[in-house]
Amino acid sequence: MSTGDVRSDASGTGIGNLDMKVEVVVVPVSDVDRAKEFYGRLGWRLDRTPPGVVQYTPHGSGCSVQFGPDLTSGAPGSASAYLVVSDLAAARNALLSAGVEVGDIFHVTPDGPADGPDPERRSYFTRATLRDPDGNSWLLQEITTRLPGRVEAGPTSFASAADLASGLRRAAEAHGEHEKRTGQEDPNWPDWYAAYLVSEQTGAEPPS
Repeated sequence: MSTGDVRSDASGTGIGNLDMKVEVVVVPVSDVDRAKEFYGRLGWRLDRTPPGVVQYTPHGSGCSVQFGPDLTSGAPGSASAYLVVSDLAAARNALLSAGVEVGDIFHVTPDGPADGPDPERRSYFTRATLRDPDGNSWLLQEITTRLPGRVEAGPTSFASAADLASGLRRAAEAHGEHEKRTGQEDPNWPDWYAAYLVSEQTGAEPPS
């Protein structure tokens, strides 16, 4: 039996081609009703589940969150996870308006966290933290352009109309800079927008 790389083979049936999608994250809570009130206030969808299981799904997410009295032996408040948003300032304002306490916006630097958004508005750098009543931590992270290789090449999609609208606004701004550089109007702007939106999701080089 070979001990070499078994991630893929000519038939495409290797482990590297095995689709696995994260479906649910279990969060340990001490009071189910209190947790339901909190996660409902985030605007997340309450899903139909078997008795003893409470499941919420964030808008635009393919992964859900579950909690219940017998789902995990983890200590309440011990969970930590990330939530991705395309506009952190807007997301934070919406949460605050819903009565959800969110920490101040900060960005990461080589010397540690610094106040305010990343000056260059780079993806992955701008963050804020919110916690549920038990202290489970959710790190809000602003991502508009994925790192190369983070998303596989091929079909791309947007999880919601809001995400698509945000992407179109960024494409419009970038396209305006493109026309300034070329000194002429671009009649093929739909193709340019499409290439720009795909490059954001896949981490590929954006159109010039």
